[in-house]
Amino acid sequence: MDDVDPRRLIPRTNDLLALPAVHQARSRLNERVIRDTVRQVQERARRGELAPSDVEPALVGALTARSATTLRPVLNATGVIVHTNLGRAPLSARAVEALVAASGYVDVELDLADGTRSRRGASARAALLAACPAAEDALVVNNGAAALVLATTALAAGREVVVSRGELVEIGAGFRLPDLIASTGAVLREVGTTNRTHLRDYADAVGPETGCVLKVHPSNFRVDGFTSAVGLGELSALAAGHGIPLVADLGSGLLAPDPHLPHEPDAATALGDGADVVIASGDKLLGGPQAGLLLGRREIIERLARHPLARAVRADKLALAALEATVAGDPPPVVRSLHADVGEVRRRTDTLARALGVPVVPHDGRVGGGGAPGVPLPGWALQLPEGIAALLRTGEPAVLPRVHDGSCLVDLRCVPEDDDHRILAAVRQALAALDGAGAGRAG
Repeated sequence: MDDVDPRRLIPRTNDLLALPAVHQARSRLNERVIRDTVRQVQERARRGELAPSDVEPALVGALTARSATTLRPVLNATGVIVHTNLGRAPLSARAVEALVAASGYVDVELDLADGTRSRRGASARAALLAACPAAEDALVVNNGAAALVLATTALAAGREVVVSRGELVEIGAGFRLPDLIASTGAVLREVGTTNRTHLRDYADAVGPETGCVLKVHPSNFRVDGFTSAVGLGELSALAAGHGIPLVADLGSGLLAPDPHLPHEPDAATALGDGADVVIASGDKLLGGPQAGLLLGRREIIERLARHPLARAVRADKLALAALEATVAGDPPPVVRSLHADVGEVRRRTDTLARALGVPVVPHDGRVGGGGAPGVPLPGWALQLPEGIAALLRTGEPAVLPRVHDGSCLVDLRCVPEDDDHRILAAVRQALAALDGAGAGRAG
């Protein structure tokens, strides 16, 4: 008798779809996702990766582990607070509550008292103005790049944007400010040189074709040595004398000065120095959701809000709700991590180190997200074998450490203390797996 092809023993699709576990999964997942998962498990069996008898338990396991989103929560143990690859700022508990509340019907553009349409995001706007009284008005769009595009389009489309050559920066993912501005139909009028720009350079460039003067904070790099730049106060006098708006793109999102970052510009100071419009991101040092913030003179902000492009880049109700809660609520995780007590971080790190039998080493964290480049945030880290890093990243929970100088470093600055036990369990599991792999190779 010929051997039976094992592929003929793979459970049929209809039989798998009738399993109780599959019925239960339908309360979380739609039919397409479930059928795709069934096919994927069957294909593994056809390729010989699974025995036919293992198809059913593999399917149950896959559906049990599957959620409606494939994004995985990650414990950030890098010491980088605003980690772009991890979605920048983690939201505060208050912001999460607001986001969930806003997931249903909310009065985002409605005055409940009289039943008429109201200004979109009025509550978020009011919270921003309360937090930054130097601003006469505020507008929220979907990200910082959109805020810059809106400002230069509304103020200078078909005209010139005067900007220093030393401020024509490239931001994340290869996007360059000159390209963004050029896409609006504005003409870049570059002044000065890479390292030195003077007030006379701006004065020589400003004229009838100038739509606005742009001052960009080079937040993701530093130029040291033989340098000079023109401050907002001097630029404000020049721009005001010609009746030209002065736009300051700060990037990082501080609304007020922070003593931990004395050289990082903030909106209140920039507006006090004469900027007509300040641009900042909501998901960096502010610690909120992705958003572009425009703060400044009422006349200019209203002009931007009326521009047709404002509708295309407006923030959704979820971002508006989370932003308001971030500004009005208790300090968000980004602020707490930035101001973390180094002694407390050391105590937590020592506790884990004793439990694991590993050393503790000094480790400087970073702001990240293009903010405060080169500014160290002194702290401590667990020093682990370099080979453990991949195991931590792919374990449960996923832990992202820093690999540096042949070591895997676990920094608790950005890890909530309530998650220390999860870090401990993850490291133990990864160390055991690393030891097991080494023993297997030795055998």
